[in-house]
Amino acid sequence: MQPLRHGYTNDIRGDGRVVVKRYEGPDAAVRRCRERTTLATLQGRLAVPALLGGAGSDELRLAFVAGVHGQELIEAGMAGAVLRACGRTLRHIHHLDTAEIFPDQTDVLGGVLVHGDYGPNNVLVDPATLAITAVVDWEWAHPGDPVEDVAWCEWIIRMHHAAHVDRLSEFFDAYGLRPSWQQRRAAMLTRCQQLLDMGRRWSVEAAQVWQQRLQVTACWAE
Repeated sequence: MQPLRHGYTNDIRGDGRVVVKRYEGPDAAVRRCRERTTLATLQGRLAVPALLGGAGSDELRLAFVAGVHGQELIEAGMAGAVLRACGRTLRHIHHLDTAEIFPDQTDVLGGVLVHGDYGPNNVLVDPATLAITAVVDWEWAHPGDPVEDVAWCEWIIRMHHAAHVDRLSEFFDAYGLRPSWQQRRAAMLTRCQQLLDMGRRWSVEAAQVWQQRLQVTACWAE
């Protein structure tokens, strides 16, 4: 199996039929369990990879899904189409029944199904139809405020595709809502701080990366 592009936190490999995801870093077992449970529940409700048997205690085995990584299509000049697809799909995600997705948390449920790392970094797209064929990497899924996902998709563009910030309006239009800049900025900073805290429990290098990203994010203006 060959390493797959865009696997940043974990070791992800595939052979064109099967994808094996091995979790690394703090809380790896918790993140693996959360993703497995969420994917199992989302089957038939959303375009996500199918779970396969035979996984080890530190990994998931997933069926390969055809499609081009969203960030690759942005780099190829298709930012508007990718962001519109992201907006439509996120609207669908946020309309799913959280009580069905998290049946063991009905006593504390509130808000919507939050992906937790949503954006073109975690979608596969059919380059012919520009439809999303799969939303991947559900290890951060939880019930929460929809602005978390909206803001993080924007963060991915601002941090990694700054030349296409002007296309974010297409994402908001397709999603159907543009939260205030204050809400979006606060959500971005909160998530960066969470990842900085995780990085501090992992390695000096990870902490440095997220400290720098937190500082950059704090300087942004709409």
